[in-house]
Amino acid sequence: MEPTIANSTLPVARPLWDNARLSSRIVHLGCGAFHRAHQALYTHHLLEQSDSDWGICEVNLMPGNDQTLIENLKKQNLLYTVAEKGAQRTELKIIGSMKEALHPAIDGCAGILAAMAREQTAIVSLTVTEKGYCTEAASGELDLNNPLIQHDLAHPDQPKSAIGYIVEALRLRREQGLKAFTVMSCDNVRENGHVARAAVLGLAKARDAALADWIETHVTFPCTMVDRIVPAATAETLDDIAGQLGVYDPCAIACEPFRQWVIEDNFVNGRPEWDRVGAQFVADVVPFEMMKLRMLNGSHSFLAYLGYLGGYETIAETMTNPDYRNAALALMLREQAPTLAMPQGTDLEAYAHLLIERFSNPSLRHRTWQIAMDGSQKLPQRMLDPIRRHLADGHDWSHLALGVAGWMRYVAGVDEHGNAIEVVDPLLADYQAIDASASAEQRVQALLGLSAIFGQDLPANPAFVSAVVAALQQLNASGARAAVAALNR
Repeated sequence: MEPTIANSTLPVARPLWDNARLSSRIVHLGCGAFHRAHQALYTHHLLEQSDSDWGICEVNLMPGNDQTLIENLKKQNLLYTVAEKGAQRTELKIIGSMKEALHPAIDGCAGILAAMAREQTAIVSLTVTEKGYCTEAASGELDLNNPLIQHDLAHPDQPKSAIGYIVEALRLRREQGLKAFTVMSCDNVRENGHVARAAVLGLAKARDAALADWIETHVTFPCTMVDRIVPAATAETLDDIAGQLGVYDPCAIACEPFRQWVIEDNFVNGRPEWDRVGAQFVADVVPFEMMKLRMLNGSHSFLAYLGYLGGYETIAETMTNPDYRNAALALMLREQAPTLAMPQGTDLEAYAHLLIERFSNPSLRHRTWQIAMDGSQKLPQRMLDPIRRHLADGHDWSHLALGVAGWMRYVAGVDEHGNAIEVVDPLLADYQAIDASASAEQRVQALLGLSAIFGQDLPANPAFVSAVVAALQQLNASGARAAVAALNR
């Protein structure tokens, strides 16, 4: 079927407002699945319930599918479908919060920079994944040796990285005497506003100290906590949505009904009233962020590595195994929750059980392989930082040890049946340089040499090394399912 969502009579309510009402007051870098099902959806609901004019100028920077998505959005008058799939029913929504959609291959770097430098642009937001910030995982500082950053330093008016675009756009605004915009990260990264700030200031300082000083004085980088399970769209997902919608929408996305957005209220040039449609503005996002990163994301990674190795394609399938279900709950309550400092009244036990319910939703096909991507960027904040707390306090962390070992076993690139694993990670070449047939102890020592992941402290800690070696030996000897089952005994 052709993508005719923009011209068809659909069995789903279309936006009631004229797109002309919208102003591109937000430029968003990274129009991926999560953004379309989260920030763009919140903005859509605000447009439904108010006379807001906050529209989004969508930008994708990578070639291939990123460019195709922008082309398809343009064909559909910037409309697309979100399917909220609960265990019992699915609700379709046609989203109309987009005002523009840009890509450097279509609009040029200059066109994107011009949009970011327009006076009306008040917020530049990002969902570019951990690796899109071009920072070192261990230090948090900008990696000046990153090829994208090196290119952007050599060709600042033709940037390739999201950070390069932001710095050059802010330079243009400063030069034109315009007010700065807020840089708002919406990625699942610990203290994402601080990460964005370190990256932007790091590049600005490498370019021009005066520009860096101006950014430090005039730009804010609020932290956010975002939560919604949004699997990558597959052909099966799109066909399923088309069957309910009546037309084929190549930009459609499926997600769970649950959504949460906690935002540090720190904006320099205005913001939408997202709190009218369920978002929460707070003074300090960090406790909520840590709760989500450790309890949800940490258990997701645990299930992704050990679930994939155990032969499970999706998270929901792992939840059909009582051993995995019980281990995930125990990980959250025994090893992650005790490392958190939450505001009074926060019920972490209820939150853990809600997460188990969400993970068990059979309507979502959230692939373990997808969650396992980019583990080098995720492991430090999801598992290694809590382990550091347990090592200092002398508490048990056996579930986390098996999670780390599961990652080490997964990045060897071969599953338990001898089949190749398509490992997707910025450090893939480093993993491939390590002998996959090495002993567990040799493999642990080699991987611990990746200081960008483990820092200098963990490899030097005998308790950490011995626990991970023992967990990897168990995985190699008995397999993932038996190793997970042993945790529950």
